[in-house]
Amino acid sequence: MTRHIDFEGIENFRDFGGYGGADGRAVKRGLLYRSANHAYASEGDLARMADLGLAAIVDLRRSEERAREPSKRWPGFGAAVVENDILSDHADWAVAMKDAEVNARWFFDDGMAYYRRAPFEARHIDLFRRYFHTLADTDGAIVVHCAAGKDRTGLICALTHHILGVGADDIMADYLLTNDEARMARKMAFLGPWLRDTVGKSVDEAGLRVAVSVNADYLETAFSVIRQANGSLDGYLADVLGVDAPLRARLRARLLA
Repeated sequence: MTRHIDFEGIENFRDFGGYGGADGRAVKRGLLYRSANHAYASEGDLARMADLGLAAIVDLRRSEERAREPSKRWPGFGAAVVENDILSDHADWAVAMKDAEVNARWFFDDGMAYYRRAPFEARHIDLFRRYFHTLADTDGAIVVHCAAGKDRTGLICALTHHILGVGADDIMADYLLTNDEARMARKMAFLGPWLRDTVGKSVDEAGLRVAVSVNADYLETAFSVIRQANGSLDGYLADVLGVDAPLRARLRARLLA
């Protein structure tokens, strides 16, 4: 996981620039960051984020997630923050798990169902549209995150790579970097007690492993439903997210070297 940037209290923080892009150019490093939530950031983490020159933070979490694990900020924080309070159209884990046998199969099926609906959820459409405009208009680095930095974040970063002309293999490889063994071990150690205490469910190691990881089938499923509905990823970006030719050109001009 060589792209990973180690923080004390922020998981899955990494630079998703550096790949080959359109017209033989490369995606710039030091402008595109992705991570899990910032609720557990140490003072050192906050100082390090300040040093990255972050001009904007895009928080893809729901309002109740932000309330449960509020983001920490550094002294003199002045970055733009993109978030919304649009209600989700599906139940969260606590409700969905209530009467279910929660195991590895349940988490995989839940992941597949999530990726089928995520591209067209109203709150995601709003956030994704604003993310791309912020990315085009902001001078300086940006970090996009959700709770674990793997699903919502993984999808928007994959779409960003597509716009910049990154190849399909590199898009998938970057998405799968979330499956770092050390990160997953930490998340499993956190998630097991959390599910037991919060949801009243005891989950075995196999189930926890699926819960904290990503799967190529997930991203492929999201792209498949997008193509079925809009003909192509470009059709979705233009028709649903408003990433038209002028905006795409601005994004490439700013983010490709």
